[in-house]
Amino acid sequence: MTDDELRQFLENYGCPPHIVRLGREGLIRRWKKFVQDNESGYRLGLEDYRNDLDLREIIEQAGLSAEVQDADQRLRALLIPAARPVWDSATPGAFWIWGYPANASGTLLEDLQAEGLA
Repeated sequence: MTDDELRQFLENYGCPPHIVRLGREGLIRRWKKFVQDNESGYRLGLEDYRNDLDLREIIEQAGLSAEVQDADQRLRALLIPAARPVWDSATPGAFWIWGYPANASGTLLEDLQAEGLA
């Protein structure tokens, strides 16, 4: 997919302008940053966490998942399995919605507990 095709896909998918402007490199960079944030301890709440999970869904739907395999493996290693999904996904087998980081603390952990996810 060319950059123009990706931009068009993101617009058609309903992504907000700031996501469309990220382009391929920006989407990938932002997902890797999210994984890194989880490794060091995610500092935001569940709503922000879910917004970041939406980014992975966008990457999947755009056909860019091969470009984030290493980051995916790192995140997968951090996740504690959840009995129900933490968020929604149209992707069958979307591992990123079926758990939360083992090192969850602060607002994220409180939010997860309030929703019966942790």
